[in-house]
Amino acid sequence: MRFSAFLVYARTWLPGRTTVDMRERLRAVCGAAIGLLITALLCRWLAGPLESTVWLIAPLGATAVLVFAVPSSPLAQPWSVIGGNTLSALVGIACANWIPDPAVGAAVAVAAAIGVMFATRCLHPPGGAAALLAVLTHTTHFSSALFPALTNSVLMVLAGVIYNSLTGRRYPHVQVAQPPRADARFSQADIEAVLARYNQVLDISRDDLESLIQQTALESYKRRLGTLDCGDIMSPTPVSVEFGTPLQEAWALMHEKRIKALPVTDRTRRVVGIVTQADFFRQLDLQNHEGIAGRLRDLIRATRTVVSNKPEVVGQIMTRQVRVASADRPVVDLVPLFSEGGHHHIPIIDGEKRLTGMITQSDFVRALYRAVRPEN
Repeated sequence: MRFSAFLVYARTWLPGRTTVDMRERLRAVCGAAIGLLITALLCRWLAGPLESTVWLIAPLGATAVLVFAVPSSPLAQPWSVIGGNTLSALVGIACANWIPDPAVGAAVAVAAAIGVMFATRCLHPPGGAAALLAVLTHTTHFSSALFPALTNSVLMVLAGVIYNSLTGRRYPHVQVAQPPRADARFSQADIEAVLARYNQVLDISRDDLESLIQQTALESYKRRLGTLDCGDIMSPTPVSVEFGTPLQEAWALMHEKRIKALPVTDRTRRVVGIVTQADFFRQLDLQNHEGIAGRLRDLIRATRTVVSNKPEVVGQIMTRQVRVASADRPVVDLVPLFSEGGHHHIPIIDGEKRLTGMITQSDFVRALYRAVRPEN
């Protein structure tokens, strides 16, 4: 039992599988090589003919890993790179000057550098190495923080901006404030609350984290809904109206069938719009709540005269921009339409684009419940 427990524990030391493909790996490898080469050549040129001058710091290798392999990481952003390396180098130089024992100086330098990076919001792992390097090499001139530390970092960031942009990676990875979502499952405030409870540095940006959560939820829907198509859950042969259907007739159909929307079709049954109860009420002055029922009766009542100053047929009040879906479309594709797009009714069309069914939010929720409910 002890040996098997040890094996289980030993497996926790093994790394997880890398999920990036060979193309992304080659992109990172080439980027690191190009970025370091450009930085090294320029800094060697700036250093001049003096062979004793240090023109490249070792921690820059770790910086290259972050900038080119994980450019979306908060630890790899320009201020993290420049501020983290430069401020940490200053801390290390100060410790090299003021603490005689290099062992004590190394410990203090790295710890103080982490504290400074936290305080200045530029946490960058190679910064700890920059502080340690200054102590171990007994670097006592504060100008070393400007050259090579600051100069190396600035050139590496510029190389990262150009290379990552040319290869399709957003860098700097700016945090974009997203507007409030209609999706009630979670919000940015929910993510912030969870991160606050987690209370650890998370090496992923908040917008990437939100995107991953959304995509994971969508994958879960796909897995649970399987190969279910719109034709499997739609209500067949829906009640519909045409452009010239009188308003009174359309309203009576809604009331009789207990439905809130009617697809509007042409004579070939192709969808040209949709009329909902909201379209009717949109014609009324809803700011004045008194007499709404009477104003609605006046709206739908047919005008007997030749000229009318109000809508008379469905085509005059219908919504022309209507989202439709084909009968063979996967049901999971409708998740964003119902959860975020504000849609309540989706007309379903056949291969010839003729109306063949209707999916409502109730149909969708019923299908989702059947797919995810536990087996009895």
